[in-house]
Amino acid sequence: MARLRLNVAVRQVHLWMGLSLGALFVLLGLTGSALVFYQTIDRALNPAIQVAEAGPAPDALSPVWDRGLATLRARWPERHGTWRFEVTGEAGAIPVRYDMPGMKHGCHRVMLWLSPDGRRVLREEVWGRYVMTWIYDLHMELLSGETGLAVIGWSGLAILMLLMVTGVWAWWPRGSWAKALRYASRASLSRRLRDQHKLAGLIGLPLLAVLVVTGVMLALPDQSNAVLRPLGGPVDAPVKLGTMPYTGPRVPIAVASASAQRALPHGRIVWIDVPPPGSGAYKFRIRQPADPSLRFPHSFVFVDPASGKVVAVQNAEQAGPTTTVNNWLHSLHDASVGGLFTRWLAVFVGFFPAFLFVTGLIRWRIRRRG
Repeated sequence: MARLRLNVAVRQVHLWMGLSLGALFVLLGLTGSALVFYQTIDRALNPAIQVAEAGPAPDALSPVWDRGLATLRARWPERHGTWRFEVTGEAGAIPVRYDMPGMKHGCHRVMLWLSPDGRRVLREEVWGRYVMTWIYDLHMELLSGETGLAVIGWSGLAILMLLMVTGVWAWWPRGSWAKALRYASRASLSRRLRDQHKLAGLIGLPLLAVLVVTGVMLALPDQSNAVLRPLGGPVDAPVKLGTMPYTGPRVPIAVASASAQRALPHGRIVWIDVPPPGSGAYKFRIRQPADPSLRFPHSFVFVDPASGKVVAVQNAEQAGPTTTVNNWLHSLHDASVGGLFTRWLAVFVGFFPAFLFVTGLIRWRIRRRG
């Protein structure tokens, strides 16, 4: 009798958690599916940056970066922040970001695209004010900054611990596994909905669990690190440099890139951060062979713009266990870690919360009417 009461209570928790958090789960699933290929979708929506380039994609040693920097500073001489060039490894428009001095998380940075030769500005946008970045902010923080980020994190934890765990508990067979996995195609609508709901939940559970766990850890980094620290040690401290003022001309970006490449010769430069005139260091974000992230790797080299010499290196391949776990989170969450196959799989699985919510809601309404 006690076990029966417990099973009934678990089913009730699953039902009411689904009805209360289900809509948020659906929102996160659908927006997550859209974001898997958000750059591709954004290019399709904006013909201005759909330009072809006959030659190969520029590498970090190309003169195009200095040419592009000159174009940007001539166009916006009043912008004294950091210009960030993305070395995509693909021919076509060059993505650039502008970070204002002292910009914090949640501020809307300027996004730009240059022509392949770096001589023309093709497009200028503000992050969060065009479709795909609006969806990104909706998915990550419900358009509400740090408050929304916390809501996403704690709600994701509730979805993981209460909704998903109680769903597995409610389904777990007490007898025949074959019966528990069977789909009764000729049964009543309520029974068919129940079977569709359970089978979709079981099929989607492994990848959904990975997406929810990594999403919670990304949204609640302090709490996540507090859990990881006793197991893997402290998080590696980021490199902190002073203002590094200098006078006179800076070395060209290609020269600084060559210095950064020599510091990590097996890596590929993915981002080039150019500091404001007269202050700061070049910052190169480099993907090492073992780094799971293709677009936002975790190794950095800092180069003095006056001398072109390396002043600091942070190599992700030498990171501690806790930092290594954190370095994997984004690639697991956006499913880029396994290439095109896992990305399409993530798109497909992102529709599962909507299917689970609809089948559960319809069956609940049928049972209420009954």
